[in-house]
Amino acid sequence: MDTKKIALEYRMSHWAQIMQNRIKSGLSIKAFCEKAGFHENIYYYWQRKLREAACEELAKIRGETTGLSSPVFAEVKLATRTVLPPPDSNNHNQIYIEAAGMRIKADSGYPVDRLAYFVKQVTQSC
Repeated sequence: MDTKKIALEYRMSHWAQIMQNRIKSGLSIKAFCEKAGFHENIYYYWQRKLREAACEELAKIRGETTGLSSPVFAEVKLATRTVLPPPDSNNHNQIYIEAAGMRIKADSGYPVDRLAYFVKQVTQSC
């Protein structure tokens, strides 16, 4: 029996309950922590720990090796035309996103979270 693991699970369960109580109270994190008698940094520490554990558990369920996304690289081809042709409306397996004079095309099976990250990075750099 691993007592450290059991103690950690107990603490995480305890803090999950505290966070649920905070949400039910309707108080801000700062006000709730002041009322409960602990510093809000402790609250944020355990919030991060619970989120990391949830990500790891989700990764296990999905069959991934880690809860953190590894960087994914994709080739970016810049169009030389200033006017973009209309997307192929007959192809329902493609996703088109247009922003800042660019069109991004991806297969419908491309992970949405990675596509959203890519779009965010492109729009921030423009």
